[in-house]
Amino acid sequence: MDNLLLFIFLALLAEILGTIGGFGSSLFFVPLAGYFLEFHSVLGITALFHVSSNLVKIAFFHKGFDRKLLLRIGIPAVVSVVAGAWLSQYFESDILELMLSVFLILIAVFLLIFRNYSLKPGIGSSIIGGSISGFIAGLIGTGGAVRGLTLAAFSLQKEVFIATSAMIDFMIDASRSVVYFFNGYIPDEASYLIPILLCVSIVGTYLGKLILVRISEEHFKVIVLVFVLVTGLATLSKALFF
Repeated sequence: MDNLLLFIFLALLAEILGTIGGFGSSLFFVPLAGYFLEFHSVLGITALFHVSSNLVKIAFFHKGFDRKLLLRIGIPAVVSVVAGAWLSQYFESDILELMLSVFLILIAVFLLIFRNYSLKPGIGSSIIGGSISGFIAGLIGTGGAVRGLTLAAFSLQKEVFIATSAMIDFMIDASRSVVYFFNGYIPDEASYLIPILLCVSIVGTYLGKLILVRISEEHFKVIVLVFVLVTGLATLSKALFF
């Protein structure tokens, strides 16, 4: 791969921002990796990256997770992520990239305008939120923002929020990794990136945890969302004009 160091730096930045923002690194990693790899390959590599990333988060934020939410959100998310990952093979890479860019722009604008918005807590919203986040993750590679909105409704402590989100994300990514493998999204020539991204996930999560205890999470989320918006606009430009 050309510009390997730049790729590693951007992956590290995505991991740090994803840890602090609570949306997961794929919100940044998927569009950024699209500048280096074909989009279906990005989906496969991202899923494996996220498996290791979430294992690291679970280890670092091990104070506990909400078991009820893990089942209510995680199970429908796993079912829907398999459906989304399976459907992704029927879309051309440029169409998926266009869908990703629109999603990033819409979610960033919505959360910037309605910063205090949260879903009403309940079984119904948990199942719907889990299903939507899983399906989007399977189809275009990232659904963490929707899962974050769903979890935010339950006013969890910061550490419990991150641990619960990481556990659900791990279930999602492990499931879609299997589907992506059979879809042929994990090319042999890109397999050397997997141990590199494992190291990136450890370092990025650790740095994110250090930053998280020193700054206002709410203020940083605004910065993260601006980055999401800029990333979405750049991805849209790439999908339309390049």
